[in-house]
Amino acid sequence: MSAFLRPALAAPRMAARTFSTTASRGVARITIVGNLADTPELQATSTGREVLKYAVASNSGPKDNRQTSWFRVASFEQPGPRRDYLQSLPKGSLVFVEGDASMNTYQDAEGKTRSSLSIIQRNIEVLKRPSTGTAPSE
Repeated sequence: MSAFLRPALAAPRMAARTFSTTASRGVARITIVGNLADTPELQATSTGREVLKYAVASNSGPKDNRQTSWFRVASFEQPGPRRDYLQSLPKGSLVFVEGDASMNTYQDAEGKTRSSLSIIQRNIEVLKRPSTGTAPSE
């Protein structure tokens, strides 16, 4: 064996990730393409932080047996043009939403344990606005 190749064969394998020095951890992301159920609504949390909430309806399945899934999304967009734009989106807008997903468990009023999916928006793109139904004037 050549002395040139010997150091490469003896080199220890890297045990750490080469793209990051932080420890690895799980990530739960979700991508939704669907229509806004209503205009996004600004609400305040119990701590006074403002959150923009909206729902997205996404259809799946064959045309003769469509199933609709409803997703509630929260956005912590800071005040400014991006939040104003999001608040101005009309019901029916076709959107592409990327978000962080997590499951939450809680007790309902009857004492039963329930679970819900929490989605925090990372990005939103408007793919199509709903048609207004009015003909252009001349």
